[in-house]
Parts: sequence; structure tokens; C-alpha cells
Amino acid sequence: MLKRIVQACFLLLGGSLGIFLIPELLKVMKLDTVSLINNPYMTAILGALIFYFITFWAVKYIVNIVKWLEDRLIKTPITDILFGSLGLTFGLIVAFLAGLAINQMEIPILNTFVPILLTLLLGYLGFQVGFKKRDELTTFFTANKSGKKRDQEEGKSDAKTLKILDTSVIIDGRIADICQTGFLDGIIVIPQFVLEELQHIADSSDALKRNRGRRGLDILNRIQKEATIQVEMYEGDFEDVQEVDSKLVKLAKLTGGIVVTNDFNLNKVCEFQNVDVLNINDLANAVKPVVLPGEELMVQVIKDGKEYNQGVAYLDDGTMIVVEEGRNYIGKRIEVIVTSVLQTSAGRMIFAKPKLLEKAL
Repeated sequence: MLKRIVQACFLLLGGSLGIFLIPELLKVMKLDTVSLINNPYMTAILGALIFYFITFWAVKYIVNIVKWLEDRLIKTPITDILFGSLGLTFGLIVAFLAGLAINQMEIPILNTFVPILLTLLLGYLGFQVGFKKRDELTTFFTANKSGKKRDQEEGKSDAKTLKILDTSVIIDGRIADICQTGFLDGIIVIPQFVLEELQHIADSSDALKRNRGRRGLDILNRIQKEATIQVEMYEGDFEDVQEVDSKLVKLAKLTGGIVVTNDFNLNKVCEFQNVDVLNINDLANAVKPVVLPGEELMVQVIKDGKEYNQGVAYLDDGTMIVVEEGRNYIGKRIEVIVTSVLQTSAGRMIFAKPKLLEKAL
């Protein structure tokens, strides 16, 4: 279909050129008196045929160029096209108004070349400004819309805060359970560049990375289908920024959203740049059961510890318990008494000793 359209365009262009050029050629050849040839219909047909036979080899290349442009436009986010076109239109309007002012000067050279240069220059600048400032423009319109809603719904809490998920927290999977419980409010935002990174990991040749990527995609599907919270895609991108973490921080700044992660380094970067962040690991540590010195626990000693005669056990939530004098009880379930609790950056660590030794003393 596309090839037929291009061929038709070539024939129309050739016919138009034939109507204007062939009569002049007939005058040169002194055949302008032949009425059979020198009429608009015949000149249009001759021009179309001549032009088509001269340029038929270019049809394939034109079709390939059009298909390439079509693919690029389909893959380009609608916001990029919309704001780029808006900027181009504004630039052309300014160029047109400036051209009208220059034409009033009645200077031959300026009237001929300057309007063309202004059209090209301002059209290009308008497109680039609209395209590269699309995120700021989106934020501007969103902020105005949110401001109007706040004025209309005064007294209500802002429940539409954006929660922007990073790759690590999606692969981790606990975010799906948190969304299901209803503890997370607002709108969950999945950026397109995060989804692309997940797809890249899922297509990795390394089996471990591939499984992690596929798990992340499964978690996204679960969040979208099962979670009661609203989920939206952000299709924009920041082409001037390479790292995904940096893109997340920039997106959070533009939208006023909150980054949700379990990446320690990203957490620190967000804090440094005054971006709100929710760390799933901090939440997990906060909701672990509180254990106080003197409490009694039933644990199973699994392995020996780093220090002499120590044993190591774990609670159901993964909290490590260091059992003093517990090496002799490896593989057994024993009752222990908590002696102290230590909170570290890696999590909570509990120190205990066997209750049997306490009774012996």
C-alpha cells in the first residue's frame, strides 16, 4: 500500500512538472504547433511517465525512509511528539509574524532570504525547546491542575502522592505484598526506563540475572492485577541522563514523587538531593517483633558462631540470634534467655544464652 502511494506521488509530481516544462521544451524543439502533443492533458501524461521512468529506482528508498520514520514515531512517547509539535508550531508562528514585520521594510534582499531563514531557525528552536522541556511543561500543567483540585477539595488529605518504584524493589517482590495490604497510598508509578532495564535483565545470558528479571516482570503483573492501589506508567525519558538511578531522582524532583527502593546507595543519593524516599528494608526492620533482654525464646541452633563456643540460630523473620555457649546444642531446639539486642546497619542482632545454663548457675 505504501509503495503504491509513493508511486502515485511520483506520477503526480511528474505530471505537474510536465504541464509547466514540456511546453517550453516543445518551443525549443519547434513542435509547439502540434496540437496533439501541446495540450495540458498530453503534457501531464508525458511528464508523469518521463519522471517515473527516470526516478523509479528511488521508490524503494523512499518507502524504506517512510517506514523508518513510521517506526520511530510509533516508538516515541506521545508526550515527546505532542510537546515537540507544540514547540514547532509556536516557533513557526513567531517566524511568520517576524516575516510580516520584515516585509513592511520593502528591502529586496531581506524580504527574500530572511523570512526563510527565520522559518527554519525558529521552527527548529521551537521543536527542540518543546521536546527537551517536555518534563518541565508536564510538571507545570500537573502542578496547576493539582493546585486547582486542592482549592476545590480544601480540607481533604492529599492521597495522590506518587510512589516511584526502582528496579531493585520490584525484583525484591515485597512491594506487591505491601500494596495488597493497603499500607501504601497514592499512585504507584512504573517508569518506562525501569521497565526497559527489567526487560534487559530478563534477556540476560546469565541464568541468575535472567531469573531475577523475570521475577521482577511477574511482580509488576501481580501489582497491576491484584493490588488495590492505582498503578500508572511514565513513558517519558531523560536522554541526557544515562544511569537509571539518576533518572529516578530527576523524575521524583520533577513530579514531587517519592522513590520506593531497597537500594542503600540510592537511598543515600535521594537524601543528599532532598528527595523523599521509602526504603523497604527500613520498613522490614521497623516491623520486626520487639525482643527485650530477659525474654525467653525457643530456637533451633543451626551452626557455630564466629567466637569460641558460640552457636547461631534464626527467628522466623530472619533475625540472627547468637547463642553463647551454644556450640554443643547445634541441631537441637533449646530454650534461650535474651541477654542483649544490637541494632546495626545490616539489621537486628540478638544475643542470648541457654536457659539450662541459667538454671545450673
